[in-house]
Amino acid sequence: MAAGTIRYWAAAKAAAGTAEEPYAAETLADALDGVRRRHPGELTRVLLRCSFLVDGNPVGTREHETVRLAEGGTVEVLPPFAGG
Repeated sequence: MAAGTIRYWAAAKAAAGTAEEPYAAETLADALDGVRRRHPGELTRVLLRCSFLVDGNPVGTREHETVRLAEGGTVEVLPPFAGG
């Protein structure tokens, strides 16, 4: 099990009520399951629209179960942004 940090941005940060929190998970899917358990409600809905970076690399369309998390890693939760 890897331990690291989840960082929330914009609407995800507002829905989580925090800018960041720790994770303890093997995969992105496991980490997001933990997020949903800790923050039921609005954040769960926001996550459906988010993209994710794991250690600075875009997850894209990869299945979250296949994205392994590293010890000391960072998951960035990025809701859609307006503008450019």
